Amino acid sequence: MQFYSAIRTVVRKLHDELPDWLTYHDYDHVRDVYRMAREIGKAEGLGDLQLKLVLTAAILHDIGFTISNANHEKLSCDIARELLPLFGYTNAQIEEIEGLIMATAIPHKPTNLAQMVLCDADLDYLGRDDFFSRGDQLYHEFLHLGIVKDRKSWNMVQVKFLNQHRYFTQTSIDSRASRKAAHLQAIEKQLEEDQ
Repeated sequence: MQFYSAIRTVVRKLHDELPDWLTYHDYDHVRDVYRMAREIGKAEGLGDLQLKLVLTAAILHDIGFTISNANHEKLSCDIARELLPLFGYTNAQIEEIEGLIMATAIPHKPTNLAQMVLCDADLDYLGRDDFFSRGDQLYHEFLHLGIVKDRKSWNMVQVKFLNQHRYFTQTSIDSRASRKAAHLQAIEKQLEEDQ
């Protein structure tokens, strides 16, 4: 497996082909998910090979956006299946990576530790200090797609999502859950004030 060559190739593709209107699902998000997957994966004790598969999935999990925002996880898997054999990934490894990518579809439903690591990395920002700035980027993306029409509808979407979301790994529960709860309270308070 030529892990680093594969990562470099995917990074170039993301830089060159992600649409400009993606203000949240951009290269910075993918880089953040990669970084957090490495951090959480190490803390959770993933072995070297398993961690490389998780990191490969992390860098590929939103590459489907280069084609369409609809079913982008499935499209990401299609790209992974086409690209990864060129770098010596086996069929079994590619299948595992596809499972990891599909686990990032909302709502997250991971079935093993590796998938839990990637899902927690994907939404790590929910429990971080950059929650509101990252959220603002997602708000503008949702406006572009017509998912929300204003700040009030955005805050309603956030409250619903934060209430349904949960972290899976002990690492993320310990380091992010309480901050996420505080963000939820702040948004609920804002909605009450806007009544």
